[in-house]
Order: sequence, then structure tokens, then C-alpha cells
Amino acid sequence: MPLEGGNMMGVKRKNRSAVLRALHRQGSASRKRLAELVRLTPAAITKIVGEMLSEGLLVEGAAVPGPGAGRREILLGLDPNARCALGILINVRMAVLSAVRLDGGVVFSETLPLPPRADADEWLPRLAARLLALSEEHGLPRARLIGLGVAVRGISSPDERSVQDSFGALAQPNLPLCERFEALTGLPVTLANNVRALLAAQLFLARETDLGSQFFLRCEYGIGAAVSIRDRVWPGDSQQCSEIGHIPLVRRGGKLCSCGKTGCLETVASPAAILEDALAILSPEATPVLWKIRETKADLTVEDVLDAARNGDRGVAAVVDRAVAALAGALKSVIYLLDPGRIVLYGRLFDNPYYLARLQAEMREGVDARHAVAVELSRFNRRLETQAAGLLTVQRFFDNGGMPDGTA
Repeated sequence: MPLEGGNMMGVKRKNRSAVLRALHRQGSASRKRLAELVRLTPAAITKIVGEMLSEGLLVEGAAVPGPGAGRREILLGLDPNARCALGILINVRMAVLSAVRLDGGVVFSETLPLPPRADADEWLPRLAARLLALSEEHGLPRARLIGLGVAVRGISSPDERSVQDSFGALAQPNLPLCERFEALTGLPVTLANNVRALLAAQLFLARETDLGSQFFLRCEYGIGAAVSIRDRVWPGDSQQCSEIGHIPLVRRGGKLCSCGKTGCLETVASPAAILEDALAILSPEATPVLWKIRETKADLTVEDVLDAARNGDRGVAAVVDRAVAALAGALKSVIYLLDPGRIVLYGRLFDNPYYLARLQAEMREGVDARHAVAVELSRFNRRLETQAAGLLTVQRFFDNGGMPDGTA
């Protein structure tokens, strides 16, 4: 049966999307090679490539080397500067404003401090205004902007248009962030959980062709995670995959968590929890190394706690070991339940060699050879915050075949 109307447009979008993603992963390819990669006829590729060249999305490069004096294939590639996406990433106490090119390259990035439980009515207009000002300062015309990506801590609505609970980043629950930012910027908005956005950015920038499955764990202020299956981030049926930081760990008497429950993993194993528990036992007798560090600094950090543990503070080491054991226990459950191809660690905590070695050693305990999953530091560790939000829109642009939403 011939395809008509919307069905035909859907096929066109799918074919154009396949070409964009193939060129993103390959870097460049001839028309002949593109036809092989995306399994389309040479005639179909010629038509698609012609359209994208006229739209400025693709550029022609050098000829493909080969024997003989006949006509040679010309390499094609994405023009990363053809379009740009803006991004806003919102975490507890900070927001990152940015713009990225189609290859993920950063045009600009600026980090702004936020108060705890920032008032959305005050801060959303301020963030939008500053982002648009930065866009103008860096010479990005509206015609090149494909949209705004917003990555926010917490749980989004099933339609990914609102944030139901940001766990302390923003004061108001059930915020229609897409609607608000669209009104403030005049741009289409793509929304996602912050950790899922980080994982999606890692997948995009890695350009791997056989990714299998990954469990992505982020430890910064709190603990968050995301899951990918065959190059796609899995949000879960209710947009709550994977809230590992809020697994109930302490049955009674646990500390209050930002999510409103008590005794969550985050209250025991997060960087904030490690620092809080170490400060609770701080004294010249119980923690002499940490006490000495405290004498030279106005405020201690989790890095100071890890240094004290590494240098012989037994009480501090016990705090760290308790946190490591709790996190490793949760990750072992993930291994046996989900059987991921790898566990990827992301965050400042994992930059510390002492902590990373303790965690990797704990992960080997009680795990049989059949479940010996690689536990590795992200190759983009602590660098994705400037790209993740904007890349949400770039990926949507790719999914749409390089055409704006609603193109008929």
C-alpha cells in the first residue's frame, strides 16, 4: 500500500534522522557509504543529501581517495555551526546557562548560584533573560536557534512538560516549566530529568555504535541515576527511572531526605551526608586529622573528610566506609536485577582516588564472576553540565530529521 500524508512525512523524517545520526557517528561519509549505513537507495540518499545541503545542515568536503582517474565520491559531513541549541540545567543551589552546536561543542556557558528552594516566579524570568542576553552577546541569531533544553533535578510529568518535584531545587511543585520557558523565550522547550540528560549527553558525545546497556550514577550534592538500553535513555513508565538515591535504607530513625522521606540512601551515602556525619563526630580526640584541617579552613568539604580518612582518622574512615558499603550494596542490587553492560560513575566524589578505590573494592565483594560488571569513571566526568541541557534539543532535532517541530 502506498504511503500518503502524515505517513509519508514520517518516513521522510525517519530517513533524514538516520542520515544525521550516521554522519554524527562517522564524522563524514560519501553518498555511497551513507546509503550502505542507513540502508537506503542511492537515489533516496541523493535527494535527502540535496535537501540538507540546500538547508545548510551538510557540507561537502574532500574527495574519497581511490585508484584510477574516474569521478571520485565526495565526503559529506554535518555543519556543526548550522544550528545551535540553548540550555538551562537546574540543580540545588546552581543553574548552568549554555549554548551548544550540533556536534555538542559549547558556544558559551555560565554558572549562576541559586538559593535553596529557589522561587520559580522570581528565578525563571531571570534565567531566561540572562540566557537570551548571552545568546545575543555571542552573536547567535534567532534563525539559527532550534530550541531550548531544560534539565532539572527531580521528577517530571509523564508528558515531560512539567516538573512535579525538584527535591529542593525550586520551591514550587508541579511547575509547567516548558510552558513558562516557552513564553519567556519564544523557543520550543524540551524537558528532562538532570541525570537522564547527563547520560543522554554522554551517549551522544561518545559516538559509540554498540552501546548495550549502562547504569549511570551521579554523586554531587545528592545521588541520582539513569539507565540506557541500546543507545536510548529509559525514563520508566512514570518518569522516575532511576531514583536510586531515594531507596529506603534506614528503617527507623533515619535522617530526613530532600524528597520528604526519611532514611533514603542519599541521607547515608551522598557527599553531603558523608560531610554531615563526619562533622557530627568532629573533635580533637576522635578525629585528630580532620580537626587539624579544620583549624586552617573556615569550612570543611567532603574532600577534606576523604583526606582525613586516607591519613589515618579511624572515626572518619568508618563514616566513609559506611557510606561506601551502602552505595555499593545498592549498585550490587542493580547488577543482579538489571544486568547492565557497565556502571558509569559521574561526579566529584569519584575524582578522589581514595574513595574510588574503596568503592571499587567494595563492589567486588560478594559478586560472582558471571556478574562482574565493569565499574568505571565517565570519560566526560564533571564536564557534561555545560552540554546536557542543550543536547536535549539537538537530539530532538535529530529525531525530527533536522526539521522544526510541526513541519508538514
